[in-house]
Amino acid sequence: MFKNSRIYVAGHTGLLGSAMIKRLNAEGYPNIITKTHEDLDLTDHVAVDEFFKKERPEYIFVAAGLTGGIIANKTYPATFLHVNITMQDNLFEAANRYNVKHLIFYGSSCVYPKNSPQPMKEEYLLTGEIEETSEAYAIAKIAGIIACRTYNNQFKTNRFIALIPNSMYGPNDSFDLKNSHVLSALIRRFHEAKIEKKGKIILWGSGNPRREFIFSEDAADASVFVVKNVDKLENTHYNIGTGIDYSIKELAEIIAPIVGFKGEVGWDISKPDGTPKKLLCSSRFLNIGWRPSISLEKGLKITYEWYFKNLQR
Repeated sequence: MFKNSRIYVAGHTGLLGSAMIKRLNAEGYPNIITKTHEDLDLTDHVAVDEFFKKERPEYIFVAAGLTGGIIANKTYPATFLHVNITMQDNLFEAANRYNVKHLIFYGSSCVYPKNSPQPMKEEYLLTGEIEETSEAYAIAKIAGIIACRTYNNQFKTNRFIALIPNSMYGPNDSFDLKNSHVLSALIRRFHEAKIEKKGKIILWGSGNPRREFIFSEDAADASVFVVKNVDKLENTHYNIGTGIDYSIKELAEIIAPIVGFKGEVGWDISKPDGTPKKLLCSSRFLNIGWRPSISLEKGLKITYEWYFKNLQR
């Protein structure tokens, strides 16, 4: 990307989108295009086409999408499937039609089989059954990953790039207990327990599932890195992770002191755990030269500080 390139960050107010804006600003890119959902409904193909015709973005980071935790995925599977596939399809078609230089699409670690060998390599995609609780969302993400490869193949290009970050967290995450992911949900639960001076808190599941987490600003850094190194890429998706996973119990033990909760933690084993383990093999991407820079503890402190400051919002 040149400094004067026209860059569209879809979903700029969200977790990854806001991190992308921060990263691009830090690197001195002045021509960043953003639209709120009220300004541009990405599920409306006519509106998307008009936007591309008028704005002519050269680079697109698709940080927009409908996401949520186990409860949201189980409650609204059709909505997750429809909204994400429609948004993706509209953006891919418009990007191809208006000759966008590069489009960066983001998958999710839930696209890999529930009982996938660990750590999960890129070639494990579509080799087994997907976790049922996130099936609809995962299918939409798989469609986007395959879209990148097929658009490149059919139109003889390398313009479409798929990255798969593991569980992402950071400022501007959702802390809604019904729709949030595990890390942001834990931050809120511990904070509220501290404020209410509770002596004990009960968390979902056994606490045994293991998860890998990546700070949103690291994912944004990887996104800029990949655009600058497209000549080193193959026509495939790339995992982006830290190579370190934690059990949910370990995660709770790290978050509690950061938030300031000093009570007891119990576990409700009647609630679902989800996939037992999700650790990505990111060696293919790391071999290109990228490295994460934010530790989990540091990222959690930044995230909690943001949450605390923005409680009223």
